[in-house]
Amino acid sequence: MKEQEIPAAQALRLVTTRFPHALGAILGGSAAQGRATPRSDLDVAVLLPDSDTSRREVIRHEGRLAELFLNTLADVPEFFEWDSARRRGTVLFLYDQGLPLMDPHGHLSRTREQARAVLAAGPPPLTPTERERARYGLTCYMDDLADTPPTHRYEQLALADFTLREAAHLLTAYHHAWTGIGKWLPRRLLSADPTRGKALLDGHRAVAEHADPAPLAAAAGEVLDLLGGPLREGYAQPWRT
Repeated sequence: MKEQEIPAAQALRLVTTRFPHALGAILGGSAAQGRATPRSDLDVAVLLPDSDTSRREVIRHEGRLAELFLNTLADVPEFFEWDSARRRGTVLFLYDQGLPLMDPHGHLSRTREQARAVLAAGPPPLTPTERERARYGLTCYMDDLADTPPTHRYEQLALADFTLREAAHLLTAYHHAWTGIGKWLPRRLLSADPTRGKALLDGHRAVAEHADPAPLAAAAGEVLDLLGGPLREGYAQPWRT
């Protein structure tokens, strides 16, 4: 049995046993790409009839954790709009790149087409308020990182994490590209901008390994320059936003 058939078979048994009324199902993540380890979870999107309810569940099935994205057909367009608004497209990518498990009536194929259309359009741009807030936030983290001595390692490492996250958020937005969190942050970052993305990741590593904030601060500064430069004095934000 091929490596990817083992988690796929587990996922199919999960769907047919727990959701016998399912209209379609697809397996995503490392399990769908043949890179699953014994500890990898199962990311499964399941289409349900409109008589059911949309929700998210985490269960254990045959020894594996399984994260289930459950949506009725009627809720799919609204859910895809919500997933796009987060600019991460987690479930959109699952439908686009996943391994189909079952599609008895063609609903899964049509849903995948919808997901691909949303992904092709790209994430929504940052609003002016979101962009200025992100510029100001990254500027603050970058300045604090540069001013934190290596002897304050906990603070330095925390600031490096926030600097990388905010810079990645702005850089992907600049390129009208999807962003990510966790292991998807470096993947999406390098996909959006291989050169600047690598500079940010290498800079983060320099803080972690050598307590040297200069490369990350410089890389973050380059990202800010794409969007008007650092934002300090002159920034204003309404209280209730």
